[in-house]
Amino acid sequence: MTHDSLISDLAKLVSEGRNPETMDIDLLPALEIVQRMNQQDKQVPLAVEKVLPEIAQAVDHITAAFEQGGRLVYMGAGTSGRLGVLDASECPPTFGVSEQMVLGLIAGGPEAILKAKEGAEDSPELGVADLKNIHFSVKDVLVGIAASGRTPYVIGGLEYANAIGATTVSLSCNPDSAIADIAQIAISPVVGPEALTGSTRLKSGTAQKLVLNMLTTASMIRLGKSYQNLMVDVKATNEKLVARAVRIVMQATECDQSLAAATLAQTANDVKLAILMILTGLDRDAAREQLAQQRGFLRRAVQAQEADED
Repeated sequence: MTHDSLISDLAKLVSEGRNPETMDIDLLPALEIVQRMNQQDKQVPLAVEKVLPEIAQAVDHITAAFEQGGRLVYMGAGTSGRLGVLDASECPPTFGVSEQMVLGLIAGGPEAILKAKEGAEDSPELGVADLKNIHFSVKDVLVGIAASGRTPYVIGGLEYANAIGATTVSLSCNPDSAIADIAQIAISPVVGPEALTGSTRLKSGTAQKLVLNMLTTASMIRLGKSYQNLMVDVKATNEKLVARAVRIVMQATECDQSLAAATLAQTANDVKLAILMILTGLDRDAAREQLAQQRGFLRRAVQAQEADED
C-alpha cells in the first residue's frame, strides 16, 4: 500500500480523528490534562454497552469450543496484541486451565510484547504462519484485535481461519472496519477520537481490555469455573493464593478458618473439591466423583447431592 493510500485510509477512521474536546491539551496543567482524559474515558463503558449482544454471541461460541476441546486464540499487533497476550496469560492462574486453552499471538512474536516491532503488523502472511505454527484448527475460535480494524497481520489470520471453517470474531474500535467485514462476529465499540490523536492505547485500548475481560470471564463462568461469584478453580501456587483459597472456602461455606484449611489440606488445595465436601458432607472420593459427574460444575454438584438427599 502506498503512503498516499494509507494516509487516505487513516483519515477515514474514527479512532484517528482529532478530538475537539482536547485541542488545547498541550497548554493545560497536569490536573486539567488528566481531567480531560478522564472525561474521555467515561465514554468507553457506554460504547462497550452498545455491543454487548455481539460479545455474548462470541462468548457462546467460545464456550462451545472449550467444551469440545477447542481453544480461544487472540491475534493482534502492538497494543492490541499485547492486550490479547495479557488476557490469555491471566487465565491459567485465575481459572486453573491449561496454558494452551487461551493463547495470545502478537505480530513480531514474544519480543514484541516488551519492545515495539510495529512493522510486523504489515504482513498478512505472518498472521497465517503464526496460526499454522500453533496448529490452529476448525475447533478453535480466533479473535482478531485491531483498533483500526485494518491491520494486515490480523486480516491474514482471520481470512485463514475462515478458510478452514473456524469461528472468527473481530474486535475493532471503528465502525464497518475491514476485519468486521471478514469475521463472522463483529464486536465494534466506537469510542471516538482519542484525547491524544491516534494514540489508540488510550480509549480504544481500554475498550478492548473490557471486551477481552468479558470474553474469557463469561466463558469460564459458563464452563463452571465459578461458584456464585467466587473463583473456585484458582490454583494456590504461592502464599497469597493459598490464603485466598482458604478465604474462598470460608466465603462459600460460611465455615471457620480451621475447617477450611484442614479440608484444603485433604484435597491438595483443590478449592472446588473442598467446598463440595463441606457443603454436602461427602468424603473426598465421593465428592470428586460427584464433581466429575457434573463435569466440574460445582453449583450443579451441590444441587445434585441435595436432590439425592431429598
